[in-house]
Amino acid sequence: MATRFEKPADLLDAVGKHLGFSDWETVDQQRIDQFANATGDHQWIHVDPEKAADGPFGKTIAHGYLTLSMANLFLPQVMQVDNTSMGVNYGCEKVRFPSPVPVGSRIRGGGEVMSVEEVKGGIQVVVRMTIEIEGADRPACVVDTISRFYP
Repeated sequence: MATRFEKPADLLDAVGKHLGFSDWETVDQQRIDQFANATGDHQWIHVDPEKAADGPFGKTIAHGYLTLSMANLFLPQVMQVDNTSMGVNYGCEKVRFPSPVPVGSRIRGGGEVMSVEEVKGGIQVVVRMTIEIEGADRPACVVDTISRFYP
């Protein structure tokens, strides 16, 4: 369940707040293949299950950028800002991929508010999304997302 903020200005008091976790999402071969088709990245470690079975991971793995893009799915599941005219993805800061995501894995995102500041007409918030792999010791991706919310 998402942490709700009544209005963008309420984010100003949220620095350091953990927002909770998204639902688990399975990363199947169809999703990996669709991402490969969308981006043109058809490297065998992602799209060739037979060859990947003999590779370093024992099966295909999700693209790092596919895992990163899942932050866009998970963020609204952990944070909702009401009474806005719009919210925009302003970008990302530091991004890391500590662990690969093997096909068939379940992942979820957890969020923590790192910083908040007023910007012209709105509020900018940096949320660190940590994308976890179910049962793994290390996360798949850690990214500081930047969003802007306008009242």
